[in-house]
Amino acid sequence: KVIGIDEDLVIPDKSKTIYEDAVACWRGETMRKWKEQLVENAYKFDFPIHTPFHELTQEQKRLLWRGNEYFHGLDDFFAYIDSERRKIQFRVMKARYTGKTTCPECGGSRLRREALYVKVGGKTVADLVVMPVDELIAFFAGLELDGHDTKTAARILVEIRNRLQYLADVGLGYLTLDRSASTLSTGERQRMQLARAVRNRTTGVLYVLDEPSIGLHPSNIVGLTGVMHDLVADGNSVILVDHDTQILKVADWIVEMGPEAGAKGGHVIAQGTIPEIEASNVSQIGPFLAGRAETRMRSRAAKEALFENGTIHLSTVRIHTVKPLEVDIPKGRLTVVTGVSGSGKTTMVLESLVPALNAKISGDALPAHIRAIEAEGIRHVKLIDATPIGINVRSTVGTYAGVHDELRKLWAKSPDALERRYSASDFSYNTGNLRCPGCDGTGVVSLDVQFLPDVTIPCPDCRGSRYAKEAYDVKLANKAGERVSMPELMDMDVNTAVSFCADMKAVSQKLNVLCQLGLGYLTLGEETPSLSGGEAQRLKLASEIGRTQTDSAFVFDEPSIGLHPLDVRVLMRVFQALLDNGATVVVIEHDLDVIRNADYVIDMGPGGGESGGRIVAAGTPEEIRRNENSMTGRYL
Repeated sequence: KVIGIDEDLVIPDKSKTIYEDAVACWRGETMRKWKEQLVENAYKFDFPIHTPFHELTQEQKRLLWRGNEYFHGLDDFFAYIDSERRKIQFRVMKARYTGKTTCPECGGSRLRREALYVKVGGKTVADLVVMPVDELIAFFAGLELDGHDTKTAARILVEIRNRLQYLADVGLGYLTLDRSASTLSTGERQRMQLARAVRNRTTGVLYVLDEPSIGLHPSNIVGLTGVMHDLVADGNSVILVDHDTQILKVADWIVEMGPEAGAKGGHVIAQGTIPEIEASNVSQIGPFLAGRAETRMRSRAAKEALFENGTIHLSTVRIHTVKPLEVDIPKGRLTVVTGVSGSGKTTMVLESLVPALNAKISGDALPAHIRAIEAEGIRHVKLIDATPIGINVRSTVGTYAGVHDELRKLWAKSPDALERRYSASDFSYNTGNLRCPGCDGTGVVSLDVQFLPDVTIPCPDCRGSRYAKEAYDVKLANKAGERVSMPELMDMDVNTAVSFCADMKAVSQKLNVLCQLGLGYLTLGEETPSLSGGEAQRLKLASEIGRTQTDSAFVFDEPSIGLHPLDVRVLMRVFQALLDNGATVVVIEHDLDVIRNADYVIDMGPGGGESGGRIVAAGTPEEIRRNENSMTGRYL
């Protein structure tokens, strides 16, 4: 990439035609003459000025930039702007359309011209790195060389084929080799490291994998387990932290922690081989491994009633590897979008559906790749993803859920507070007089270590409670006669706090919602930036539960990440609570239990990358299971 004229800024709305002012810099009184020159002469060289820009051929797009004897193209236009740069308005115009763009010298290949003169099998290095791994495997499998080249390349080809196959085995066959590492997801990076470990053929190494199944379709997990078996076969040991029963079933030994989360967990409740765990009376994962657990968790809508509440219709043109789509989503139902890794789920939902709905609601122009969106009655779109809730350590579970504000009001009315003339604001650990002076209410202090990064430790004065010693003297009694201070309550988990606050209506309602979301094990004073992705997703819903949502669409991005099968049941109850209030729920998901309980399933595929990007099947889970083209259907 180089700094230059960015086509996306010059032509922001690619659904417009040249005649409709698709070229942003050719609008207005002064610059319109450049467009008019093309419009008036287009018939002489058959240029389609009434065709949307995204439908133009590559040659027609290049012509728009280069121009010809009949009109001056965009290259000439910006050369003219450069020649007038002594004038401030022209410098401003140039800056408006400048951004990161493909290098004109190498065409984005990052290589010098001389390197592109060398070809193997009719392709240059630049041609190969833009091909998906799966296509490269086929290319090198069919590569034919002459006698001398065969001998020279023998060992190199073995290495190339093995390394490509390892990437495919861990479910990364859809990636291209020139993909920037910074754009990879956490799961993709982890699997890249795993593929590299297998390639190095180590022995005697202990590998610890933290939920490598994140973001993986069941079909991709087959390759992942094969790679782990290869590591073991080479004399290594593998410790895996995971909840996915498909992976757990191939383990040699299982250690199960529990029995609950938070303070009520931390014990080894079962350990042994798969048959021993399946037969254990105390194991919570055993019934799921043995297939005894009930997987139907909700009553699904009848097939004939799926669309009786209305339809959200999305029409798109091609974007990335996703082909033009026509998508129907039933309103007021649970729709799951699934498919193998790289099949286009994120592009279809997060880059197309959500922006299109937001644009329609706000009255803005639709994104360039959106043909149309129909969503009568939808007034709000709420994206619930795994991004952390802020980066400020002052944000806690209690403050985010609105519990802390109610608690401060109650404590301010206590006899101890009235005697000391404390107000509700004094109990704030952001600005109140009762916050710890040693850490200013953050609960932590930073130590400056010379020549090393700063070290953050719990505040030695308040021991992480965020409150000064005086706050412990102000206690509030409940109807049962129990008396606690504000810092003591904030140190409780939600489940414990519920019982103490049972007679405090405003507080108990909010705490019960957190319990309903399966977050009862969190402490009220826990920092929100430290929560896992799944915890953050559910906490974001705290303010939505119990409200009428008939005009709202909720979009979840893999909410089952990091969830035990029992926690998935809690997640399904959360979905049902939203649906009962009239919401439309769209979920990107790989978890088979979530898919089985969907009213409607959209299966993307059939593969990843260029071999995906289509809707392979759409319908009820039973229809998906019977569809021979659906990869998801094979595992349902």
